[in-house]
Amino acid sequence: MNRDFLSIVGELNLAKRVLVVGHIMPDGDDISSVLSATIGLQKLGKEAIAGIDWKIPWYFYEFEETSLIKRYEEVKESGFSPDFVLILDASSPDRIGKFQEFLGNVPSAVIDHHGTNTFFGTFNWVDTKFGSTAQMVLRLNGELGVQYDERLATINLMGIATDTGFFRYTNADEIVFSDATKLVSMGGKPYLISRLFENKRIEQFKLLSTMIEHLRTENDGKIVYSYLSKNDYEKNNCTEDDSGGFVGELRSIQGIELAIFFSEYERGEIHVSFRSRDWFDCSKLAVLLGGGGHPRAAGCTLRGELSVIIEEVIREAKIMYSSQYSSVKS
Repeated sequence: MNRDFLSIVGELNLAKRVLVVGHIMPDGDDISSVLSATIGLQKLGKEAIAGIDWKIPWYFYEFEETSLIKRYEEVKESGFSPDFVLILDASSPDRIGKFQEFLGNVPSAVIDHHGTNTFFGTFNWVDTKFGSTAQMVLRLNGELGVQYDERLATINLMGIATDTGFFRYTNADEIVFSDATKLVSMGGKPYLISRLFENKRIEQFKLLSTMIEHLRTENDGKIVYSYLSKNDYEKNNCTEDDSGGFVGELRSIQGIELAIFFSEYERGEIHVSFRSRDWFDCSKLAVLLGGGGHPRAAGCTLRGELSVIIEEVIREAKIMYSSQYSSVKS
């Protein structure tokens, strides 16, 4: 077993007040991991608070436990003073937003499965063999002696299901299915998780239609990209939360290898999502642009004029696509 893993278990056994932090722009794995660890620590009698310095997408509130997650300002105003900080699914300090303030004041641990992790904690358990950080939290809770019930099993399962595209992506390996089976045997309910994404508003379909209108291709149809501007969101009475999964729709187009989705969250702030099908390493492109992630799923945030950002990113994507293609075929 990883030495840092054992150190983290030891530190958490001793800790009384734990701040459990996830990353900005949270996805299902992040929310699942933060909630699973927080609930687990609370079951052990610890004073544990969940923190994510970002608005949680509305559909995750189908699970009432999501209300446990606090923004940075809420944690500060509460006067909570942790003696240990547990950081989950975040590859670098900037990914935890203003919660960076707590780093260095007390011991911290980073648990993550991203290959681009910068090992910024006092202790760092980083392992890319896991398809999700939620699997690592499952092992952490198990080593700590947390007793699972139906709700905790379902919340923990959510991270595994969403980060593997409901077991459709290449990271859905034997370990993933084994862990999912274990959580189902402990009461996890996959159908409750699927409901999160079967609860769309009419406005979301109109927003999807707008995204499709903007669709473009490059490299003989092997690269597909599209975008939504701030105006597009406002015109359709939507927010960026409503475009969750749109990059996956692009990735599903027949014959493509690389899908890129540009989302103007605020004017001049562009979130870029990369997804690939078989061989293109999205993480290399994301790191080049100041972001990070996995080989098949990565992203970055850029600031500037949307049209200029699109032009620059597509130029870099085409160059890297050609380079990686040559390596794959050689």
